[in-house]
Amino acid sequence: MNNHEIDYQLHGDDMQFVEVELDPEETVIAEAGSLMMMDDQIRMETIFGDGSSSNQGGLMGKLIGAGKRVLTGESLFMTAFTNEGVGKKHVSFASPYPGKIIPMDLSEISGKLICQKDAFLAAAKGVAVGIEFQRKLGTGFFGGEGLFFATLRGPGTVWVQSLPFSRLASRIFAAAPERGGSKGEGSIAGGLFDILGGDRK
Repeated sequence: MNNHEIDYQLHGDDMQFVEVELDPEETVIAEAGSLMMMDDQIRMETIFGDGSSSNQGGLMGKLIGAGKRVLTGESLFMTAFTNEGVGKKHVSFASPYPGKIIPMDLSEISGKLICQKDAFLAAAKGVAVGIEFQRKLGTGFFGGEGLFFATLRGPGTVWVQSLPFSRLASRIFAAAPERGGSKGEGSIAGGLFDILGGDRK
C-alpha cells in the first residue's frame, strides 16, 4: 500500500490542532477521540488496527497486532477518514492535552519513529502503528519511561503530541504539595499553571 501524501496546517500555540487537507480518495487515520471537526463528504470508518499493509496478514496477524495494543492500554481500533467528495476536504484533529503537535515525515528519519505510546495523534494511511518493548526492565520500571513505546513505520507524515498524558500527569503529581512540590503556591491548579508556562503577577 502506498502512503498517502497529505497537506496540513497547524493552528494555535499551546492548545494546537492540525487541519489536514484531503484530496479525493485520500485517507488519514487517527486515534479514537482526536477528531475536532470535518467537512461533509468525509467518510468515517472504524478499522481494526491501522489499515497498513503490514497489518493485513490474515486474522492471526491482526489478532497479534491487537494484542500488542491491548498491552499498551490503547484501543483495538482506529478511525479512518476518507474524502469521498470531488474536491479538497478538511478534517481537523486536536490533542486532548496542552502542548504542541509535531509533524514528522518518516521518510526523512529512516522510516521509523519511536515515541511514548500515548503521543501518537494521527497519520497518513499506510503508516504502520505498532509497539516496541523496552528490553532493559530496570530502565522501564525505574527510569519512568514505561515498558512499551509506540513505533511508527514507513514513509508518510505522522503527527505526535509533545506532552502526552503520562508526562502531563507526572508533572502535575510532582507539583502537588502532598508530594513536596514547590510550584503552584500550595495548589495543584497553581502547579499546573506554572507547568504550562503561566506568568504569575
